[in-house]
Amino acid sequence: MSKKSVAVVMGGHSDEYVVSLKSGQLIYDSLDRNLYDVYKVVILKDEWYFLDEQEQKLPVNKGDFSVTLSSGQHLKFDVCFNIIHGAPGENGVLQAYWDAIGQIYTGCDFYQSALTFNKKDTLAVLSKYGVPSAKSIYLRKGEAINAEAIIRELGLPVFVKPNQSGSSLGISKVKELSELLPATEVAFKEDHEILIESFLDGMEVSVGVVDFKDETVVLGITEIVPQNEFFDYEAKYEGASEEITPARIDDETRKRVEETAKKAYDSLGMSGFSRSEYILMDGIPYMLEMNTNPGFSPASILPQQARHYGISITDLCGNEVEKALNKNKK
Repeated sequence: MSKKSVAVVMGGHSDEYVVSLKSGQLIYDSLDRNLYDVYKVVILKDEWYFLDEQEQKLPVNKGDFSVTLSSGQHLKFDVCFNIIHGAPGENGVLQAYWDAIGQIYTGCDFYQSALTFNKKDTLAVLSKYGVPSAKSIYLRKGEAINAEAIIRELGLPVFVKPNQSGSSLGISKVKELSELLPATEVAFKEDHEILIESFLDGMEVSVGVVDFKDETVVLGITEIVPQNEFFDYEAKYEGASEEITPARIDDETRKRVEETAKKAYDSLGMSGFSRSEYILMDGIPYMLEMNTNPGFSPASILPQQARHYGISITDLCGNEVEKALNKNKK
């Protein structure tokens, strides 16, 4: 039986592309070479390229996502392993393109990607399934902002965040009325829609969920102890937080978090890697957001959780490829 060709597709349009390249490298290194021929493809804002054995760049043909190698051989991929953080790999744009040209890929479909990239819409859908979240107000760029009315409704402090952003850029914690308008300006730099959320005072946990061998599995619950005021970009990517797996919670709370995280995953029709963030208040998990292409570098939370759960990175990644191949047979 000939080996299947897998392109690990990394990069992206946001500042997170640096993390995506590390995530892609781990997947590239971990996939079983007895089963797959593994390649690297990098998608950036201004160029798409394939990296050959010598790390030389070759252009990707966007008509059918193929590459012509220096030997003249025309290479098409059986599966694209999508590990782009942020746009275009986490907001559905890349998946929609792959669907249009008939390219098989790992992870969730374009609709789930687009939905979960939009925090407001995700939380609105999940509230119908009984998954609670913070009280929030949604604003579009250019709308009049009545700071007093917002604070009257939500109280202080509040979080101001871009509605669609793969990373934690543009988020502020606002403790006084006078800070609200400047914080909205910071968030509007990242997106033309923003959310202002009531402050949930509790433990933040990050929950990895994946469909592994036809079962929705909670890989782990990681407690986030930020050194900064909250789990911001610096805390997430520059190590300014302590991550404790498993989280220091009692069994009853753990079961409740696992049930809520599975319910959220299944209700949204998810597939592939996911990491959702919750704040625990009085033992109740309130959802903040769901990431469909979370960091997967060796330092990231999901690989740590998998190791803790007892699934090797090789099996976790191989499972994604096999699922993509089988989905196409249905």
